Amino acid sequence: MDQLVMSMARQNGLVIFSNSSCCMCHSIKRLFCEFGAHATVYELDQEPRGKEIEKVLATLLHHTSPLPAVFIGGQLVGSTNEVMSLQLQRDPTHESRSYLVMLLKRAGVIRL
Repeated sequence: MDQLVMSMARQNGLVIFSNSSCCMCHSIKRLFCEFGAHATVYELDQEPRGKEIEKVLATLLHHTSPLPAVFIGGQLVGSTNEVMSLQLQRDPTHESRSYLVMLLKRAGVIRL
């Protein structure tokens, strides 16, 4: 199952594992949408193996409720707290951009 999750996470530059009724998941998806980033979103409450995938993500993130789980460029970024922390950090090479924007740009998800 770990291999399945990692394979899914590498399918696009931005992958979000979500739950369609989760307000934090909605907020994170909205944040990326505002950047103009196209994400592959897996709504685990609508996936046949969603519960199994969620257990793998909980192990990877060390969280009991791991959603949303965000991967950029095939790398696990984390859940809401980690994504928001990256959004608040400034890119040292370009102070007007957040570190999150830099990661999205590096992964080819957005252009600036």
